[in-house]
Amino acid sequence: MSGRSRRDFLKIAVAGAAGTALAPSLGRAADKSVTLLHESSFIKTFDEYMQKTLAPAYEKETGVKVVYELTSVGSLPTRISTITETGSGADVTMIFLLYPFLFADKLMDVSDIAEDIGKKQGGWYDAAKEAGIVNGQWKSIPHSNIGQLMNWRTDWFKEVGVTKFPDTWEELYEVGKKLKAKDHPFGFELGHGFGDNHGWIYPLLWSYGGREVEPDGKTVVIDSDETARAVDFARKFFKDTMLDDVLGWTDVSNNKAWFAEQISCTNNAESILWLAKRDFPDIAKVTDQAMNPQGPKGRFHLLNCIGHSVFNFSPQKQEAHDFLHWVMEEKQLGGWYASADTYYQPFLHAYDNAPMWDVEPRNKPYRDAMGSAHLPGWPAPPTRQLAEVVAKYVTVDMFAKACAGASTKEVIKNAEAQLKEIYRTA
Repeated sequence: MSGRSRRDFLKIAVAGAAGTALAPSLGRAADKSVTLLHESSFIKTFDEYMQKTLAPAYEKETGVKVVYELTSVGSLPTRISTITETGSGADVTMIFLLYPFLFADKLMDVSDIAEDIGKKQGGWYDAAKEAGIVNGQWKSIPHSNIGQLMNWRTDWFKEVGVTKFPDTWEELYEVGKKLKAKDHPFGFELGHGFGDNHGWIYPLLWSYGGREVEPDGKTVVIDSDETARAVDFARKFFKDTMLDDVLGWTDVSNNKAWFAEQISCTNNAESILWLAKRDFPDIAKVTDQAMNPQGPKGRFHLLNCIGHSVFNFSPQKQEAHDFLHWVMEEKQLGGWYASADTYYQPFLHAYDNAPMWDVEPRNKPYRDAMGSAHLPGWPAPPTRQLAEVVAKYVTVDMFAKACAGASTKEVIKNAEAQLKEIYRTA
């Protein structure tokens, strides 16, 4: 399942939000309502905390009713598009990845909220600024990251003499060869899913120094020695460590393979460990999580940001603005995070050592990975063109076709041609 589309997590007792301080501009607003559009979370306690705790508390304090409108997993982009085209619908929306940049002209500048919240709660991670700031303005208030990291079977790694997760891609490759020989192959998605392919392919490319486009947002530089080395590595990594099936995998495939005990390592969110603890306790005991390996140019992770934006055409945009400010205050936000433990990783440093991280210490690499996380296409700025590159799987297919047998030169040239076509108007 994708970085956004799966997970339930452990819950812990959290303090109620009633009685908390309001943002300065809040006041009584009888008969007013604000609609918050959210993609349904597989973490039921997360949605329930908004429905049963936060929304009633806000209405009690301000007189503004909060309508928490849930949409099915995968349908949020269509809903956002419809709202922006018709100019009607929700007032506040959950938003993710590159969408703040695609819809920037329809979103309210919420820089005042971002600056106030950052000042009060330890400051923002740089990744939050990368995900929320468009042309100098915060068009989204980052809520959390859903990281994609390494999940590995400690018992099978131990069979080949490995008790600590390998630090580099080359070291992981050497371990993977031994594990595949023992019928414990790796499984890394190379198909057209949403999260688990980008979750390891972009970090691999960056770790070798490869990139699609320069920071100027127009110069295509995919054809490089660094890209070639990353592609060459991916080919041998696939051939010598993985199941052939991964070429057609989507986001659910590696999860199924994990619980069928077909694979010993994959790239995924926290959901594998959570589900194992709930339904497969024996597998849970031998499941661990680690940051991505490093390459010659460093260690990288994918930024899978969830945020909230206010539509600038909303007839209740002031009420929506005030609600978003309120829900990001520490007394509300801390409880909302805690309702899902660490599945949603905070972008504010005030939560770096929050008690939720001690509920399951194996999840801590997801916190530590925040400092080296970037949006797809980094270091190019997020743009419509970049969104098209991701939607067309340009980089994923470059690696997948090489793994399927095409030459490095051929796959890079094909990717370069696609990128130049997409960026020709940049």
